[in-house]
Amino acid sequence: MKVLSCTASQDHRSAELMTDRGKLAVYGITENIIRCVYTKREEVLSLSPVGIERATEAGICIEEKEDCYILATSGVSIRIEKRTGRFIWSDRKSGKILLKEDSKELAENPLMVYSTGGEKPVIRRVVTVDGERNFVENLKPEEDHMAYRGKLYFDWAPDEQIHGLGQGEEGIYNYRGNVQYLYQHNMRIPIPFLLSDRKYGILADCGSLMTFNDDSRGSYLYLDMVEQLDYYFIAGESVDEIIAGYRKLTGKAVMLPKWAYGYVQSKEAYRTQAEMIGIAEEYRKRRIGLDCVVQDWNTWEDGKWGNKKVDKSRYPDLKKMNQALHDMHVHTMVSVWPNMNSGTENCDEMEAHGFLLNDYATYDAYDEEARKLYWKQAEEELFSGGFDSWWCDSTEPFSGPDWNGACLREPWERFQMVGNEHKKFLRADRANLYAAAHAKGIYENQRKSAPGKRVLNLTRSGYAGSQKYGTMLWSGDTCATWKNFKKQITEGLNMCISGMPYWTLDIGAFFTVNEKWQNRGCGCSQDPSMKWFWRGDYDEGVSDLGYRELYVRWFQYGTFLPMFRSHGTDTPREIWNFGEKGGMFYDALGKSIRLRYRLMPYIYSMAGKVCLEDYTMMRSLLFDFPEDKTASAMDSQFMFGESLLVCPVTEPMYFGAGSQKLDAARNWKCYLPAGESWIDFESGRYFEGGQWIDIPVTLAYIPVFVKAGSVIPMEESLEYASEEVDTPFEINIYPGKDTVFTLYEDAGDDYSYEEGIYNRITLNWEEREKTLTVGPAEHDFPQSIRNRSLRIILNKKESGRTERVVDYYGEEIKIYF
Repeated sequence: MKVLSCTASQDHRSAELMTDRGKLAVYGITENIIRCVYTKREEVLSLSPVGIERATEAGICIEEKEDCYILATSGVSIRIEKRTGRFIWSDRKSGKILLKEDSKELAENPLMVYSTGGEKPVIRRVVTVDGERNFVENLKPEEDHMAYRGKLYFDWAPDEQIHGLGQGEEGIYNYRGNVQYLYQHNMRIPIPFLLSDRKYGILADCGSLMTFNDDSRGSYLYLDMVEQLDYYFIAGESVDEIIAGYRKLTGKAVMLPKWAYGYVQSKEAYRTQAEMIGIAEEYRKRRIGLDCVVQDWNTWEDGKWGNKKVDKSRYPDLKKMNQALHDMHVHTMVSVWPNMNSGTENCDEMEAHGFLLNDYATYDAYDEEARKLYWKQAEEELFSGGFDSWWCDSTEPFSGPDWNGACLREPWERFQMVGNEHKKFLRADRANLYAAAHAKGIYENQRKSAPGKRVLNLTRSGYAGSQKYGTMLWSGDTCATWKNFKKQITEGLNMCISGMPYWTLDIGAFFTVNEKWQNRGCGCSQDPSMKWFWRGDYDEGVSDLGYRELYVRWFQYGTFLPMFRSHGTDTPREIWNFGEKGGMFYDALGKSIRLRYRLMPYIYSMAGKVCLEDYTMMRSLLFDFPEDKTASAMDSQFMFGESLLVCPVTEPMYFGAGSQKLDAARNWKCYLPAGESWIDFESGRYFEGGQWIDIPVTLAYIPVFVKAGSVIPMEESLEYASEEVDTPFEINIYPGKDTVFTLYEDAGDDYSYEEGIYNRITLNWEEREKTLTVGPAEHDFPQSIRNRSLRIILNKKESGRTERVVDYYGEEIKIYF
């Protein structure tokens, strides 16, 4: 590609470069964010598949040299070679090269749309693990218009790390030397964003299938169907700054309800309203913390899959059920699906309006009017019946043809099989966009119907921008093995590096056993063959002591996720199924739940920071320790917020499968990042960073370390997130250096925070003066620390704990030690 000329726009915020193979356009979005477009059309199109707001705020200066053009904002410069069209990105201030691009390609490719061509659809109805599905066998392709396949080539630095790209199944942390396929599927959430440890990120404005490739064939990002090659370069001094740039483009994360950060109990599936109430009653009876009980699929009448009308014989009065739960301060979540059986009231209504995709079962979430109708159906019984939140399941939304068979197919084969299904029903240029469109409809329409109630949508799939719709993404239908558990940690880290602040999983895995399909009430016994994904190691489920140990370790990890949620099939998950008080498993689980509620002020303050500062609460060590090469390469430890280093235990120590007793060492090797001192959260023992240590562990303990120089607010004895208690509010100080923690408070479940109605109370520890300053608070809320006693605890290295108790009335106070 030869560059022939370069012309600045009138406002000097963009430039166009003519080449012998089309047009390049460069736009100054901010000083550190630049949009680049390569097109073979006459004009750059204004469309944005991801829905990016494209205001240009930064001026671009242009300098022509003999062999190149240099385009620069005050933060980033691009050297564009005239002979090749190669881009070389640099930090404007330091001159350090950030990225070398090799080339860009666009190849014509027809965009095909599918229909039956006016024929009556031939529908094959299939019962799958993802519910009942329509497969239309007489769809025919027809060319809509000519678009392109795109490639963006890179010349990575030899030791460069590449992260992000959403969540896969393989447990790959650093994508260098790998191929990764980006497509929507159960256990796959593609995000078209990669982040380098060399302090930049790249966001592709693309809704199609994609491939990341880094092998002997080249290093590139392949875009299956685009109108133009359109991407954003985001520079930043830190990972947080790069993520903030990503959210500036795709949308800020909103506040979730406070109760969403408490313990969420789920399983496949509660079957009656009496059972739902009984679960909550048992937790309250046992004084074990609980904030939500989830109703998975199964609310509808037999044969009416996806219908949003409940079976009145099993759920005779939703309002009464939800009121009983609310009276116990327990919230509810209900599963809804985008596909509906033909002949159901919801499906027929969608079809009458022409709002079904051409599987004749799934509603067209790309259509605003269809989204309104879907909400109307969801509101009619479920939302008006008192359900607090949504579980938008199976939002890919088509069951992949690879979701069968005893053997896992090759990665490229699965990509092709599943991708071709998406193209038939969703169109190739928007094959990855359905889940985000579905979430948009839930969010916007609930806010219209109930403007004072926050949206929470637990969804199995998502895309860039999902964070602005009140979503919590989860990793799909995993299986119960230690190997899979460890992979889940890695996948969670890549999700957080992908700019998505809210991610969780099925604690204990969805599939527990390794056996043929059982009849679970959905007709799955029609297919008795083995499935590659249904391969848990524990045929006896919760009766297997080996599974109980795995579940406890998974549960301890889940304690430090944005959502703390147990779920799965094959075996029950409520705490009493793991023994009784005094038993090792029950006590370990109870301890984790108590710790989650102890940390509620810390966790909710992080949530406020996510919303107000584009923060990330589950943090790869690359966020905070980029210069420590051991830490930044870690794929199994992470920071939970600014102070807590979490080191999950991912190997069995007590029991193997079949309750086999193990003679294993009960120590765990942890790495403590350099440049900090660390305190064992449980024992108070101090360690210097920059070293590996072996820590003795028990079933009830996993290593968690506090960074020296931390302030951690805590509550005592909460049984639900918004509980008002008369115990003093705890402020724990871990000295070592000056530090400031910002305590966030708001109403907990409305949108008044958007009007600035919240408190951000600074807790400022000054090391030399041994003084804590508690800043002012303007507003009163339930649970606010205004007009409460504060217990200030100084955890001293040599001499143990020192406490002060003071009263706080919302005005600044100083506490001296």
